Amino acid sequence: MKTCRRFINVRAQFEREINFMLAHSQRYEGRPSGKSSAKRAASAKEQMARALSTHVGRCPECG
Repeated sequence: MKTCRRFINVRAQFEREINFMLAHSQRYEGRPSGKSSAKRAASAKEQMARALSTHVGRCPECG
């Protein structure tokens, strides 16, 4: 599947944020901030999937 530049940028931003939150959750494992960060990372994954799916449906270059 060929994707446009915007798709790549959106995915990269989400992945960077998710990786940051996962690293934080591993660093502070067992603490409230670590648990919260892990939940936010899971939520961000869902948001990324939704955003990219919507993008592919609307973008003439990706569709």
